[in-house]
Amino acid sequence: MTRDALGLLWSRLRRGTRVIRRAADFHRLAGPGWPDWIMTVEVTDREHRKQGRRIGRWTLGAGPDRLISYLKRHYRLPWWRGVMATLFPGRAWSPGLEEWEHLRWAAAEGFPVPRAVAAGQYVGPWFRLQGFLAVEELAEMLPLHEAVPLAAQRLAPADFARWKRGLTAELARLTRELHRRQAFHKDLYFCHFYIPEEFTRTVPDGWTNRAVMIDLHRLARHPVTAGWWRAKDLAQLLYSSEVAGVTARDRVRFWRLYRGGRPAGLLERLIRWKWHLYRRHHRRRRAG
Repeated sequence: MTRDALGLLWSRLRRGTRVIRRAADFHRLAGPGWPDWIMTVEVTDREHRKQGRRIGRWTLGAGPDRLISYLKRHYRLPWWRGVMATLFPGRAWSPGLEEWEHLRWAAAEGFPVPRAVAAGQYVGPWFRLQGFLAVEELAEMLPLHEAVPLAAQRLAPADFARWKRGLTAELARLTRELHRRQAFHKDLYFCHFYIPEEFTRTVPDGWTNRAVMIDLHRLARHPVTAGWWRAKDLAQLLYSSEVAGVTARDRVRFWRLYRGGRPAGLLERLIRWKWHLYRRHHRRRRAG
């Protein structure tokens, strides 16, 4: 390591550094110097706090010039991440900046995901690490575990059956396209897909790109161990589909569309095994 490099490292250790990403409208509406206070600003609308993390709904601006986002902030992160962020400050080591990169990748690949409007990580001094992510609110949208039972109540049986066929085909397409790139969500649950609330009242003309995928923090590519992560994603989706309105026939249809005529082999057995593990774990949590 050169003397200049050692000097920069010493400066990061003593004074810290930061990496900031932002969309133009967020930067304008947040106002001057927002990176200096975004980790301390009070965000109490729908606030949730857990284990060094805070999530809240944050409104910037007013009227037509308004931006509503969900701000996720991490205040306590593993020590080794702080060490790596100090040594390699240009890379994403905080969950917020990681998810920013994952969302940008997914959007560039054509997947329907929320718009990331700001992200950053604060490194140091002395290996400290904090970070944040702001994503635009999915206004007038519902997660699938709420939307499917609601559509089952609102739609006539024949319309609901047609509604489910369209949704199932879109979920199979999105999952297949994600896995075709050897990329895996790792939290592929019904609650991480959102659709417009109005879709629970009628059969839409088309479903393409209308089921928005959220919570991409854990997204990663695994070319070597793709089979394991594929089974995990599919088992999570299978397990979380156990909501009112979803039938075994719907799951079989999804599986056929996802496979596209390819043999199942070991994959199906892995999915069933993981599915039973999720169900058993959930029963134990409820019993506890």
